[in-house]
Amino acid sequence: MPEPSHDDGRAIAPTGAGGTMDLATSEAETLEKVPGGPLGTGPAGKPRSLWSDAWHDLRRNPVFIVAALVILFLVIISIWPSLIASGNPLDCDLAKAQQGSQPGHPFGFDGQGCDVYTRTVYGARTSVTVGVCATLGVALLGSVLGGLAGFFGGASDSLLSRLTDVFFAIPVVLGGLVLLSVVTSNTVWPVIGFMVLLGWPQISRIARGSVITAKQNDYVQAARALGASSSRLLLRHITPNAVAPVIVVATIALGTYISLEATLSYLGVGLRPPTVSWGIDISAASPYIRNAPHMLLWPAGALAVTVLAFIMLGDAVRDALDPKLR
Repeated sequence: MPEPSHDDGRAIAPTGAGGTMDLATSEAETLEKVPGGPLGTGPAGKPRSLWSDAWHDLRRNPVFIVAALVILFLVIISIWPSLIASGNPLDCDLAKAQQGSQPGHPFGFDGQGCDVYTRTVYGARTSVTVGVCATLGVALLGSVLGGLAGFFGGASDSLLSRLTDVFFAIPVVLGGLVLLSVVTSNTVWPVIGFMVLLGWPQISRIARGSVITAKQNDYVQAARALGASSSRLLLRHITPNAVAPVIVVATIALGTYISLEATLSYLGVGLRPPTVSWGIDISAASPYIRNAPHMLLWPAGALAVTVLAFIMLGDAVRDALDPKLR
């Protein structure tokens, strides 16, 4: 019987001469030589965590960089306003009331003869303080209540759901008019307390949903089967994987709280003189918008830029932390 021929054109290419194995090996070697490794890996080829991967994306996002620089500038002038404003925001001269820009006073003067530039700079301290403190209070209270309710479920979860429905039914501005109208304090703490009181339900629902989703993952079930306590499950396994949505919502809400403080101050129930606030200055300047528009434009512009910066920061953080948007 004749032996089968090997010259029929169906010979298999050797694995050392450009065949399939050589192609795969070449691709693997190329990936190993790429700085930082393949997508989602670190410099040594090790997989990156969610937070390191998010930071890797944020550093290359121009929206995040611009928003972060604006917010950093606002924080610096909030802590040390005298760096760029040497005057006193409460020093006024009625002889200069409603006058426009002058040497040393680039933003002009308000209706009481106060320097608009100095008041705009010092107003950043109030707005940033209210926004940051309110956001921290809302995030802490809402995360604890929502996380515990989502983890344990049962009657506590039902009670929290009904309680959040009650708070969601209260209009924020109307609630501020009612609750803050009886407060006589000139400090920022009543306004912060009001924002925390009406703001925690939103964070609570976000935290509850994140915890319910996280506790159904296999690694949580495995830790529970190994005898992990409830506190260990919450602190070590669930919280690190459920906190990302809370951070995103809280970052965006920070700008909302700043604008809410300005709104309440504009209506006369938030901060009150002699406290320096953008909302107070906008309220005082609104009757003179035709004769002296500079009194309104500068504090209103500073408020708009600040709120926009925090919203842009929140959007960038959301894009970095949400795997579905990659």
